[in-house]
Amino acid sequence: RKLFFDTHALVCLLEESGFTTQQSEIIVSALVKIMNTNLDMIYKDMVTKVQQEIPFKHKNIFSVRVVKYWNRLPRKAVASFHAWRLKRKQRKKRGERERKKIVDEITKVRADNKLNLNLEKSRVKELVSFAGHAQQDRALTQTDRKIDTEVAGLKTMLESHKLDNIKYLAGSVFTCLTVALGFYRLWM
Repeated sequence: RKLFFDTHALVCLLEESGFTTQQSEIIVSALVKIMNTNLDMIYKDMVTKVQQEIPFKHKNIFSVRVVKYWNRLPRKAVASFHAWRLKRKQRKKRGERERKKIVDEITKVRADNKLNLNLEKSRVKELVSFAGHAQQDRALTQTDRKIDTEVAGLKTMLESHKLDNIKYLAGSVFTCLTVALGFYRLWM
């Protein structure tokens, strides 16, 4: 029986998600058993292609014989034949309804699988974009640190120059005061 998904890829995906190899293989084998059981239940109620074709092979022979005997049958037999034909139509309608239910179930399973695949794709895309954003954030953080380091160096240099200016200013003021006192003392 064919499987409709890659079991090895599923095992690898589960291992990437944090499961051990043994846990992953057990989960995948359980999924395969469930799928096989469901398929067995579906196949049990189905008719094979060979069984379907048997009535069509003998249809012409049967039709000729029915026409021959139809005229010979009494009315009671005709009525029972019509009742049988009605039951056959009802069974056929019921079979069509069951077939429609199965088709609907298959469509639902396919839609669920497509949805799950699309969700998984979007999750992977988000993870990839998140990794890209993380690298950009790290680069921005490093750039911010470099800028902060440069600004701190410039502030230190500015403070150093300011202190030097204050020293020269104080020295100049004291020198001027000393000269002014010297002149004041000379004149007095």
